[in-house]
Formats: sequence, structure tokens, C-alpha cells
Amino acid sequence: MMKTYFTLLLCLIISLAKAQTPDYSAYSYEEYIHNGDTLRYRLLTPLHYDIHKKYPLIVFLHGSGERGRDNAAQLVHGGALFLQDSIREKYPAFVLFPQLPNDSTWGPLTRTETGRMFPADAPPTVPGRLVGELVDSLNKTGKIEAKKVYIGGLSLGGMGTFDLLARYPQKWAAGFPICGAGAVENAKKFKSIPVWIFHGGADPVVPVQGSRDYYEALKKLKAEVKYSEYPGVGHNSWDNAFAEPDLVPWLLSHKRK
Repeated sequence: MMKTYFTLLLCLIISLAKAQTPDYSAYSYEEYIHNGDTLRYRLLTPLHYDIHKKYPLIVFLHGSGERGRDNAAQLVHGGALFLQDSIREKYPAFVLFPQLPNDSTWGPLTRTETGRMFPADAPPTVPGRLVGELVDSLNKTGKIEAKKVYIGGLSLGGMGTFDLLARYPQKWAAGFPICGAGAVENAKKFKSIPVWIFHGGADPVVPVQGSRDYYEALKKLKAEVKYSEYPGVGHNSWDNAFAEPDLVPWLLSHKRK
């Protein structure tokens, strides 16, 4: 009797664990290879996909903890958001999650004794360049509405979002960097792109001042910019950002001019 009880309890625990783990199988496993460089990525196809239509494309850049070669870890934060039935039904779009190799970054970044440095005029990193090329490649398939391509990311991916907004402003309709930072002097390069910035007010990993500086710079440039700072929230402000009911509607309401 006791053995049966423990068996049932174990089955219940396993079932609950599975129920709480999102099924990411809807994201296909893909690779983009160019000149010997490889970018692994996962791609979500719009629900009720129609080959005769073109769809928006959302690019999401993960943080440092999701780097690797498994082409899976990058979905841990954000992957479930775009799988929600309500979002897939109302806002059909391709959703792209590329993965950084270990020890690499989306944009130029150097670490010093005093913190991080973001060289404003540095060339793109290989992964950053590949993201730009991949977007161009997907645009050429005829499946993407080229004027509705968006980029966002968290932490290291938030830094990458700021970098790629400035580096390839002609590609993006809007952006949403979460707990990021970067070369604020480059804000002028994407002043025509609507941006919604998110950060936790008590972030111990990426200081909130970086996002505040971008917000102030973009306001001075009369850009369309929103800023959500969450008092008392640490580094995981992506949880708050993903819970914003207006995030996806706001994002997809924009079209590149």
C-alpha cells in the first residue's frame, strides 16, 4: 500500500513538473551559416499560417546565462510569452530566438575594473552581424512583412538590442530593450524608431542608470520612447516586462516608415 502511495505521488510530481514546463516544440530548430560562421536559432511560425500572406517578425536576444550550443536555452525567458494562445491568435507573427555561442556578445562590449564599456564606433560582433544578415535572408523569402520587423532582448540581449537598433536602423519598426545598457551617444542613430525601455530599479547586475540615460537622450531627441522602471525589482525585470498587457499590441502597432 505504501509503495503504491509513493508511486502515485511520484507520478503526480512528474505530471505537475511537465505542466509547468512550456512545450517549445512549436519553435523549429534552425541554423544560419555564412562564410563559415554559424548562428543557431529557433523560429516560431504564425498560428494558422497562410502561404499567401506576409507576417511580422519579432527578434528576441537572450541574456548571458542562455549562451551555448544546445539551441534551446535561449527560449527559457520569453519563449513562453509568444506561445500564449491569446497572443498567437490575435497577433500572428514569426518569432526568432537566436543563440549566442559561449563567451560571445550581441554587440561590442569590454569589461574593465569599473564596469562595462560600449565602444560607440566598434564594428559589429560576429553574432550581431549574423542577426542582421539573417533578418535580410528571411525578408527575401517573401514570408515577412519587411516594414514590421521588431527587436528586443534582456540583459546582454538588451545591450544587443540597443546596439543593433543603432547599427541597423533601417531594419526595425520598433524595439524593446529590457535591463540593458550601451553607447548612449548612438541613440541619435535610431531616434526615428519607437522604443519601449524596461528596467528594475534595484538591478544589481546591470545598473538602471544605463536605461535612464537612454530614455533621457531619446526624449531630448524627440523620439517616440516609453520607459517602465519597476521600483524594488532586481535583474529579472523581464518578468515584469513580459507581464505588461500592452507590450505585444504596442510593438506590432508600429510599422517602419
